[in-house]
Amino acid sequence: MSSADFTYDHVGASRDPDFCPPGFHHLRERTRLGEGEKVFRQAAEALLTWELHQEMGVGIDASAERAAPDADVTVTLAGVVKAPCRVVWTVEEHRRAGWAYGTLAGHPECGEEAFVVHRTGDGTVWLTVSAFSKAARWYSRAGGPATRRLQQAYARHCGKTLRRLATQGVSDT
Repeated sequence: MSSADFTYDHVGASRDPDFCPPGFHHLRERTRLGEGEKVFRQAAEALLTWELHQEMGVGIDASAERAAPDADVTVTLAGVVKAPCRVVWTVEEHRRAGWAYGTLAGHPECGEEAFVVHRTGDGTVWLTVSAFSKAARWYSRAGGPATRRLQQAYARHCGKTLRRLATQGVSDT
């Protein structure tokens, strides 16, 4: 994958959820989704097929039906703000599934955001949303700390929405 089209360096660095390059803001939001294999499988499928984002009311125009490296994705917020991205990595393992996308020209932010579902040894299923970003457009810069609070609220909403999707038809979560 060429990093030429991305609006930042360190493409793929979000594999480490604690990584944040100098000059960027770090985000890490962790949400407990439930317990068990079925919760994990349903969460992973909703995440990898864009269902999570669509369920949140976010417009998704993707070049692939599932998250895959090099898939182009345009996220539309409130029907107005278009945010072009490209998937930089995916993971589908026995206890971990997810992906990250990086920003392309025209995105209001500059950086990378990762969405990873994992199942711990005790069976608990978690979603971790992590990102490193900084403002790329005038309106993102003008928003200052409010822009970062919106990103944090979005990450929390991802967790609540995925919890609902992952626990459908599952008892005692």
